Amino acid sequence: MALIDFTDRGLFCSQGNFYIDPWKPVDHAVITHAHSDHARSGCRSYLCHTKSVPILQLRLGEAKYQPIAWGDAVYLNGVKVSLYPAGHVIGSSQVRVEYGGEVWVASGDYKVENDGISGAFEPVACHTFITESTFGLPIYKWQQQPDIYNDIQQWIAANMAQQVCSVLIAYSLGKAQRVIDAVSKITNNIYVHGAIWNMHQVLLNDGWQLPEVKKITPDIAKGSFKNAVVIAPPSADGTPWMKRFLPYAVGVCSGWMQVRGNARRRNVDAGFVMSDHADFTGLLTAIKATGASKVFVTHGFQLAFSRYLNEIGIKAAEVKTAYGTNEEENEATATVSEENVQTDEQ
Repeated sequence: MALIDFTDRGLFCSQGNFYIDPWKPVDHAVITHAHSDHARSGCRSYLCHTKSVPILQLRLGEAKYQPIAWGDAVYLNGVKVSLYPAGHVIGSSQVRVEYGGEVWVASGDYKVENDGISGAFEPVACHTFITESTFGLPIYKWQQQPDIYNDIQQWIAANMAQQVCSVLIAYSLGKAQRVIDAVSKITNNIYVHGAIWNMHQVLLNDGWQLPEVKKITPDIAKGSFKNAVVIAPPSADGTPWMKRFLPYAVGVCSGWMQVRGNARRRNVDAGFVMSDHADFTGLLTAIKATGASKVFVTHGFQLAFSRYLNEIGIKAAEVKTAYGTNEEENEATATVSEENVQTDEQ
């Protein structure tokens, strides 16, 4: 008997009567992390990591949240459920499900390099592992974070030498915190879009020690942005909101920048290959570390990646889910204007 079934509402544990990251309203949801494709409104209750609660409150509003720490266990109708670090974003967790001697792990989204903010990914031994495959092709291979930071810092320094504002595009939960960390090493003249400001304040209020940033508001004089660094979500890129920063250069922080030509097609000045997901090698490393005899591959390059796993002797199958339409797509379709810049929470 499968511990977790793949249904039209999400990953369902019938014995425990709960869903993991459901994409439709259910009674009992277990949430891996607070990105909008994994945490949706309308559920009666949410079990999640302690650090995800304030972020979920920002994004979903008030609801019944049951926080637990990594490694702690709760029993849902006799099913043992516990959370372990996924390393994706703040609060992100893998969900370990155990019943009748069988162990499954639903990883949500994850990365194996410790970014110093999100918690270090922890392999969890299991019989069956459910993995993402966002970057499940060999072409995707990341630099180490210190090298990425250095590239960003050198680009900013070059822009400063030309009296140009540096605008960095990064999703409000995950990459924005890393970009702020990188930029704060060379300047404290950091401005952020309202979406990133709102997330920043929630994290500060929750006790995170983060660098100081300034919120962009319509009353700030345009000259204030000369030689400054601006961090904004994809929703801001290419909109009239950006004109206040002229002259400026735009750098996009995304794993998709690994593919040559993406920066040119997006008409930006620089692309930095920074992702909150594991690269191809990271996915393989994580999967092998679990010792799982069966792997289910969800969003991303699931067909190609599951085929590769089978070729190297790891029994795998692809599963269609509603994941993957996350911060990138949601923030890209949000609207930005002078009026909503202070309240945008995408």
